[in-house]
Amino acid sequence: MPPVLELRGISKAFPGVLANDHIDLALEEGEIHALLGENGAGKTTLMNILYGLYTPDEGEIFIQGRKAEIHSPSDAIAQGIGMVHQHFMLVPVFTVTENVMLGVESTRWGIFLKREGAAQRVQEISEQYGLKVDPNAYVEDIPVGVQQRVEIIKILYREADILILDEPTAVLTPQEVKELFVIMHSLVQEGKSIIFITHKLKEVMAIADRITVLRDGRTVGTTKPEKTSLEELASMMVGREVILTVDKKPPQLGEVVLEVKDLKVRDDRGDLAVKGISFDVRAGEILGVAGVQGNGQTELVEALTGLRSVEEGGVHILGTDTTHATPRKILEEGVAHVPEDRQRDGLVLSYPLLDNLVLNTYYLPPFANGIAINDRAIIAAAKERVEAFDIRTPSIFITTTSLSGGNQQKTIVAREFSRPIRLLIAAQPTRGLDVGSIEYIHQRIMEKRDEGCAVLLVSPELDEVMTLSDRIAVMYEGKIVALLPAEEATREELGLLMAGAQRLPEKVVA
Repeated sequence: MPPVLELRGISKAFPGVLANDHIDLALEEGEIHALLGENGAGKTTLMNILYGLYTPDEGEIFIQGRKAEIHSPSDAIAQGIGMVHQHFMLVPVFTVTENVMLGVESTRWGIFLKREGAAQRVQEISEQYGLKVDPNAYVEDIPVGVQQRVEIIKILYREADILILDEPTAVLTPQEVKELFVIMHSLVQEGKSIIFITHKLKEVMAIADRITVLRDGRTVGTTKPEKTSLEELASMMVGREVILTVDKKPPQLGEVVLEVKDLKVRDDRGDLAVKGISFDVRAGEILGVAGVQGNGQTELVEALTGLRSVEEGGVHILGTDTTHATPRKILEEGVAHVPEDRQRDGLVLSYPLLDNLVLNTYYLPPFANGIAINDRAIIAAAKERVEAFDIRTPSIFITTTSLSGGNQQKTIVAREFSRPIRLLIAAQPTRGLDVGSIEYIHQRIMEKRDEGCAVLLVSPELDEVMTLSDRIAVMYEGKIVALLPAEEATREELGLLMAGAQRLPEKVVA
C-alpha cells in the first residue's frame, strides 16, 4: 500500500531564503510521525504548503498514492487534512459547538443554525476519541488543555484523516501532555495519521513511531525512537554535538537580594493578576517560578522590573525599596532583565545590532561623556560581545530584525550579562529557541548563579525549571501555591500544582 501522504521534492524560496530544499516526507496510515528541527529549519513552511497556505515552487503531494492539488486550506480540508495551529483559532465567547461549526454551518430554512445536530455530533466525536469536552461550554470558561481538544474536534468534525499538530504541548501541564498522548494513540487506533511538530526531544521519543529531522531547509534523516537517542537527535538538528545536561554545583547561598512582600498587581483589564504573594531570592541561587502561562507570571515580572505599577505590597532589592521605581532606577540597582517577549520588550528591531548591545548603558561611560556619544567605544564593545556570546551575524551594523530568534535572544543576554549585576530576572529565556541555543542560554544562566548572582527564572517549561532551579515556586491564579526545594520536586506533583491542586498545609506558601 502507498503511504497515506507523501511529499516529493518540495521546494519553496522566499527573497534571500531557501526555506525548503527538495524535501521528501512519507506518512503511513495509523502513524505518528514527528517533525523535528531548529527554528528556520523549514518545518512550518513545509506544513503550510501541505495545508494550502503556501504554493510550492517545486515538488508534488500525493494522498493515498494519488497526486493532490492543494492551493488553499479548503483544498486541504477536502483532501482530509486538518491542522491544529500552535496558537488556537477559537472564539472565546462562542460555545464549543459554535466554534466547531464555524465555517461549515448547517442551517434550517437558511436562517437558523442547527445547533442540536452539531452538538450531538461533537458529543459523539468526543466520546469516540476520549476527548471529554462539553459541547455547550463556552470556550472562555474551559482550560487551555480542553481548548486544544476543541481544536482537534474541529478537524475531526470536518472528517480529517491526516492531522497536523503544531507544537501541541507548548501550553500544557505534564498531566495534560499525558492526556494528549492518550488521545493521539486513540486517534491512530481509529485509523488517523498524525504529523507531530515539536522541539521537545523527550516527547518525540515517548510518542513518535518515526522521526524526520530537518536542518537548513533539507531533510537530514528519518529514524525511529528505538534506533536513536536524545543526543543523536539534538546533533542531527544542530549539526554538532549538543550537551543536554547542565553542570550544576551545590548553591553557595549569600544575602537576600530580592525580597517581595504581599505583592498585588493588576493586569491590563484591571483584574488582580498577582494576589498578595511573598518570596525572596538569595545571592547564588536560582528560584524557578513554574506555572501554566497566564497565571500572573507576566504581571509579576513586569512589576519587579518597573514596567507595571504595583497595587499593594513591596519590593526590595539589596535593601533598597524599588516598589515604584522606574526601569532605569531598577537597572542601576544591578538588575538584569531577559523579557519574555524579546521583540516587544527586549530590543528595538529597527536599530542596528551594535546599538541594541548597549541599549541600557549607552548614556554611561565609556559609551558617553555627558551628551556626547563615543561611537568608537560602542563599536569596540559590540565586536567584543558578538564574539564572547557567539552571536551569528554578518555585521554589527545590520538591523536586529535581520537576526534569527536565537541570535536576537543572545543579543539580549550579551547586553544584560556584560555589566556588573546582582539580580537576574529571566522570563522564558529560551522561548521559541532551538536545542543549541537553549544549551547556550542555560550555561550562561548557571555561570551567573555560580558567580554569586541571584536569579529569578520564570518559565512554563517544566524541564527548564527543574533542571536549573535550586528552589521552585508554583504559581496558580495569581498566587504561589507551593515553594519547595528542587531536589524534592517531581514532575507529577508540580504538574498537579500547576493545575490547581493543593499541597500539604505545612508546604504551602501563600
